[in-house]
Amino acid sequence: MSSDTTSAPEYLRKILLAPVYDVARNTDLNFMPSLSERIGHDIWLKREDQQPVKSFKLRGAYNKIANLSEQAKNRGVITASAGNHAQGVALSANRMQVKATICMPETTPDIKVDAVRSFGGDWVDIVLIGKSFDVASQHAQQLAQEQGYTYVPPFDDPDVIAGQGTIAKELFDEKRDLDIVFIAVGGGGLAAGIAVYLKQLKPNIKIVAVESDESACLQKALTHGEPTPLDKVGIFADGVAVKIIGKEPFRLCQQYVDEVITVTSDELCAATKDIFDDTRAIAEPAGALSVAGIKKWLANNPEASQNKLQIAGILCGANINFHTLRYVSERAELGEKKEAIIAATIPEEKGAFRKFCEILGGRAITEFNYRYAPSSSAHIYVGLKLRRGEDELQEVLAELKQNNIDWFDLSDNEVAKQHVRYMVGGRAPELTNERLFSFDFPEYPGALLSFLQTLGERWNITLFHYRNHSAASGMVLTGFDVKDSDMAEFTSHITKIGYQFRDESENPAYQFFLK
Repeated sequence: MSSDTTSAPEYLRKILLAPVYDVARNTDLNFMPSLSERIGHDIWLKREDQQPVKSFKLRGAYNKIANLSEQAKNRGVITASAGNHAQGVALSANRMQVKATICMPETTPDIKVDAVRSFGGDWVDIVLIGKSFDVASQHAQQLAQEQGYTYVPPFDDPDVIAGQGTIAKELFDEKRDLDIVFIAVGGGGLAAGIAVYLKQLKPNIKIVAVESDESACLQKALTHGEPTPLDKVGIFADGVAVKIIGKEPFRLCQQYVDEVITVTSDELCAATKDIFDDTRAIAEPAGALSVAGIKKWLANNPEASQNKLQIAGILCGANINFHTLRYVSERAELGEKKEAIIAATIPEEKGAFRKFCEILGGRAITEFNYRYAPSSSAHIYVGLKLRRGEDELQEVLAELKQNNIDWFDLSDNEVAKQHVRYMVGGRAPELTNERLFSFDFPEYPGALLSFLQTLGERWNITLFHYRNHSAASGMVLTGFDVKDSDMAEFTSHITKIGYQFRDESENPAYQFFLK
């Protein structure tokens, strides 16, 4: 049945008849006691991390393949994915003994390739091709046409959407008094499937879609009235790193989703900690979107506190690389507004740091970076523990101002948090023409060499900082010695490298500590 003729009642029928429990499980709905007590509402978490592939994607993939004709199954299926969808297709194909080809970028971490191979067994062929998902996807579509395979989309398909909608059936069966449900959005299949089911059974339930502010494709589609590609997508929440929402998910979300909210990476880290504290589950960044959305929505809607609400979020996945936890741990307190980072200028004299700490009034300092400079003043990078969030930070800043200490709040400054905190004190006074740029750097063998070879030897590199967080892409901060008269030529040259970049020369963190 084509998507443009799939009515809401037909979706209801497809969800009720979906045979996903041949392979998927009816996951737990856990109460979150600590978070509920803190924010004054009952918060429930649907644990899709309990699926065999640690993600909800198994439901949609299995339902799509199960609904194929025997002839289509005999010809085989194909998909492109570097993550949860690939694992869902692999396990589904193995269980139904359908031959599957899965195209993945060459940059896919070995842990994900090995997981797909393990779930698929002899029924899955893995094709590693290209440096990006787009190349792998194009190859999969080409093979589908040439070999007669059925393409299994990750989200833009009625059977896939109906498979994800089985989560809504379980939610409604277990807890019918829910007031609001928060759902992560990448391509939109999960939100569409849940919303089209719940809104038919309980029209007054509120559905809130939650997106990463680095990949808000539903919000952009709503603004333009149709699916519209994003200019760029951040990859921290890689499970929802989608440039354009699917047409069918958008049609359903436009009709059945009440509100869309975006959250930052720091807020995702804080939500990951909340989930761990209450359930001991370790969510991937995309998996924590719903909880981050719950907290932000309630903070933005204080009137909701008049009545205790029954709220559910979907923990949609837990396929997180262990080393990414280092980043999550570092940023969780910032996302919770329990830590602030400030740059301050103090006199370069004995006792200045002690006096600075006295002004802070005994508040805990979480980080302090400083290096002697031969001048009358010193710039310091300070992390500060906060008990009362933003209100307490404003008190601190006011106290610093009263004591004639200049300050700058770096709590939302990505360059400061990603790079400068590890580099404070490295000044080179003779570099009067230094320009600073940040690059989104692909994680694959030879990427650094390719970068340097493309850059050539025309401009001297004056600064380089990179830290691996085991993601598909990393962040690099680079300084160059470039005269004003050469800037046009330089900008044209680095554009040819093909990596996303930003001029950070006026970034206050750089101005304070490195320029």
